[in-house]
Amino acid sequence: MLQTAIEFSRYFAALLFGMVVAASFAGMPSTRKNYLVLGAFTVIVFIIQVTCLFNLGMDKTWKLYPLLTHFPIAAFIAVYLKRSWLIAITSMVTTFLCSQPPRWIGSVAGDISGSATMNHLGYIVSVVLMYFLLQKNVIKSVQHLMERSVKSCLIFGAVPAFYYLVDFSTTVYTDFLYSGTRAAVQFMPFIISAFYFIFVLFYYAEMQKQAGIERERDMLNTQFKQAQTELTSLRQLQQYAAACRHDMRHHLALLQGLAHKGNIEEIKKYLQIAQSDLDSITPMRFCENETVNLILSSFAGRAKQSGITLTIDAKLSDILTLSDTELCSLLSNALENAIQAAEKIPDSNRRFIKLRMYFKNNKLCLDIRNSYEKEPVFQQGLPVSEKQGHGIGTKSMVHIIEKHGGVFRFSVKDG
Repeated sequence: MLQTAIEFSRYFAALLFGMVVAASFAGMPSTRKNYLVLGAFTVIVFIIQVTCLFNLGMDKTWKLYPLLTHFPIAAFIAVYLKRSWLIAITSMVTTFLCSQPPRWIGSVAGDISGSATMNHLGYIVSVVLMYFLLQKNVIKSVQHLMERSVKSCLIFGAVPAFYYLVDFSTTVYTDFLYSGTRAAVQFMPFIISAFYFIFVLFYYAEMQKQAGIERERDMLNTQFKQAQTELTSLRQLQQYAAACRHDMRHHLALLQGLAHKGNIEEIKKYLQIAQSDLDSITPMRFCENETVNLILSSFAGRAKQSGITLTIDAKLSDILTLSDTELCSLLSNALENAIQAAEKIPDSNRRFIKLRMYFKNNKLCLDIRNSYEKEPVFQQGLPVSEKQGHGIGTKSMVHIIEKHGGVFRFSVKDG
């Protein structure tokens, strides 16, 4: 009687382990309701298993085990937890793989003691320890891998799924693995090595992709720091201009002295120099926002030096949702790209940039158009540079736009 109770306890422990771990892999929220539903479902499945065992026998019940146990686990995850069938099946086969160490420990305990009861007790104890080990160290990582992408889920689930198929096809539905032939003995090492190399290839590709993302993020951070530096420099110029205006009385005193001497030519020369100095550091006013004025003034001077006609229509208030650094990065990258494209045109009469900034439905709109000599190359809707290390500015713009829930479009039309 005790031996039978221990044996059925093992079967229930195996079922409960599979249910709880698979649901945890699939990301089941830890709520009282979920645990009650999962517990009730586990009991129902166990009753069905026991009924089949008494009516059909162990051999037939074991062959029906995937239908009696594994399919209900996957269905629970897909239907009740509302996860994809891919995640449901991957969670199930991964849990099946995790149940193999307790099976082996139970078998070792049984072989050493020569007792089936010790086999069952060894399994029950080790499956409890296995659950806590997975809960503490593994479940979050597995959940992250499966939810990351379909490809990641497929790569992760390939080995558990293949092991699941091999185990049932070679030990339950056939006795191939226990036949003792050379092919049977060498089969699992072959499969393990094959999947190992496949995993290495996919893992290397993922690492390369991750390294590329890291490099791109570092370049974006560099762009952002450059924008901060540029904005600081522009503000220093603005302060210098304010200081010059404040010192106007000194200029007037000097001019008064020259006028008293009747030195008209010196007065004209001094006024010309003073006017030129003030023009070079005084920001032009395009709108009420001082940050935008500073940035546009700087690029207006650069466009003029390159012989580019820059037309600006900015209707903005003093307050914007973008930070000054984001605004500087967005405008600087847009105008930088536009100037670089336009200045390559041999005919200076064809060099132009048209910039409009305005609000529509409480959203900031930026419309910039520039002429170009060589049509840009597009990848995934973004213009890309052929030069190594260039082209990050566009991605920086996109990052800022998407961060604020905006939309963007890059296109070419009529030059």
